Amino acid sequence: MEIMLIFVLVLASFLGFELISKVPSQLHTPLMSGSNAISGITIVGAILSLTGTFVVEGSTIRIILGTLSVFFATINVVGGYMVTDRMLSMFTSSKKKESDK
Repeated sequence: MEIMLIFVLVLASFLGFELISKVPSQLHTPLMSGSNAISGITIVGAILSLTGTFVVEGSTIRIILGTLSVFFATINVVGGYMVTDRMLSMFTSSKKKESDK
């Protein structure tokens, strides 16, 4: 079973690298910021995983890894929103920027 999981991990890594390397640089930032913002599902999964460790007498390592996964997923989502906001601010008109000041 472990060999199958390692095989899927290696195959997904190669496929991800090939797909990302084919994306033009003009589309890279919008696609990455959108996918980072959508990855809020990761936070839900991490929280569910973490709560499961408290119900079934989880070991300390599970609690630490669950907490770290929630922390890093939150950083990922917040960073995605920040990149998206910064990218969208590049497309606002100069009149609107002056009125905001």
